[in-house]
This record gives sequence, C-alpha cells and structure tokens, in this order.
Amino acid sequence: METQHCIAAQYMRPKKLIQELGKVWEQSVQSTHHFLTAEDRKKLYPLVLDALKNVPFLLTAQNEEGEYLGFMGIEGNKLEMLFIHPKAQKKGLGKAFVAHALSAYNIAFVDVNEENKDARAFYQKMGFQQFARSEYDDLGSHFPLLHLKFKG
Repeated sequence: METQHCIAAQYMRPKKLIQELGKVWEQSVQSTHHFLTAEDRKKLYPLVLDALKNVPFLLTAQNEEGEYLGFMGIEGNKLEMLFIHPKAQKKGLGKAFVAHALSAYNIAFVDVNEENKDARAFYQKMGFQQFARSEYDDLGSHFPLLHLKFKG
C-alpha cells in the first residue's frame, strides 16, 4: 500500500534537520543493514551527518504530521544515499524517491552494499543493473559494493 508523502529539496540545512535525518538514517540502517555491527554504525554516524550537510542535492520526505520518513542525496548523476524510516519502508516512498531522481536529476548510477539483498532487489526492480563490483566500500572497509547503472 502506498502512503501519502511530500518530497522536498532542502537548500537550507540547519542543525535540527541534520539531526532529524541522522535519526532516520540510524533507524533505517538498523532495520536493513544487518551486516553492520553497532560499532560500525557508531563509526559511520558522524560521516553520514557530514554527508547530509554537504551532498549537493538533498531531498526529504515527510508525512502530514511533519515527521521525516526518508531522504536521498544526489551528486552529479549518482544517487549517493537513500534511506527510509522503517515505518515507511515497502510502502512506495523509495520508489517515489528514485522515480523523482530519475526524472528530475537524471541519475544513472547507484552503489549498493552487496550484503543488502533487499536494496539490491529494489534497485534491480527500478531498472538498475550491476556493471561492476568493489571488494571494499568507499571508506576502505570490507563491505563489498555493487555498482549499478540505470538501464530503464
């Protein structure tokens, strides 16, 4: 069942917004990235906050009560981050984000953790196909990445 949500670009990024999105990231990752330990998440958290402040295009989704349900970040033609709050997962929000990114930002690429099978399946369903694999993530940690390209 798809739910109502509003996707909006965030040009101003006050500390409160970054903190709220950090909470969304924490809850999302806890429910989807089972291969990460609590220590891994703790190490990643400040890097995520920094990325939220600096990614060129940051879009968020809120429900009618103003609660943040998810966010995505785009740089160039690459979807750099997409995280959905557990209560909004599998309800069409991720699909709406990616559809918007494809049409409004012309994204063509996304990386996904190899061990995140649900995310892999989601992006494949959205028209992305693997073209490469890296043994390590961008931070040099042994979390293999699959590099996907949009094929339509």
